[in-house]
Amino acid sequence: MAAGGTRALLIVPTYNEAENVARVAAEFLAPVPGSELLFVDDASPDGTGALIDRIRAEEPRVHVLHRSGKLGLGTAYLEGFRWALARDYQLVIEMDADFSHDPRYLPDLVAAAESGADVAVGSRYIDGGGTRNWGLGRRLISRAGGRYARTVLGLDVHDMTAGFVCYRRSALERIDLAAIHSNGYSFQIEMKYRAHRAGLRIVEVPIVFEDRRVGQSKMSRAIVAEALWMVWKLRLGR
Repeated sequence: MAAGGTRALLIVPTYNEAENVARVAAEFLAPVPGSELLFVDDASPDGTGALIDRIRAEEPRVHVLHRSGKLGLGTAYLEGFRWALARDYQLVIEMDADFSHDPRYLPDLVAAAESGADVAVGSRYIDGGGTRNWGLGRRLISRAGGRYARTVLGLDVHDMTAGFVCYRRSALERIDLAAIHSNGYSFQIEMKYRAHRAGLRIVEVPIVFEDRRVGQSKMSRAIVAEALWMVWKLRLGR
């Protein structure tokens, strides 16, 4: 349970994260007593899914959805959301498996949600937030991309592409998940936009984002391109 007795679920999509999942299960669950963890594995060829099954056999707080192939980040979270809504979780938290999202910030996100935020965003771009181990080019692209999305969509959210996010159950119930079409990192932009359109209260909580410690980044030019055109698609209501 979270501090206020709220049942929380962490959703962690995986693809070739065999080097990380054992530590994820141990370290992500520790900061929020009674929380549970759902891995959504896209048939990782490195054996991630089988490793998660072994972890699950020893830790009842760990769950897993095995998918048929590499189906994308957005659909992984949507399946996780639906899995959570079919059960009695009150808080649902998105996290990456690569420790770029430090679990020490989990209590801060949970506290924000329990204090009235419908959506609590772990933000790199407010006072107290930041990035670590990023080159200048990546920092510039990230900030420019976020400013671009904020401007086009008219949202007062500083970290539009943040993927460390806590949703209240009631927030997910008010967002039309069937209408979500983004599948790369633009999924994060679309979720925040639809939360805003639903009249939900979005609060940013400062975090320091550290580049992945183990494994390979999933970022690609196609993912960036999707984010660029998706904001206009949302803005024009298509």
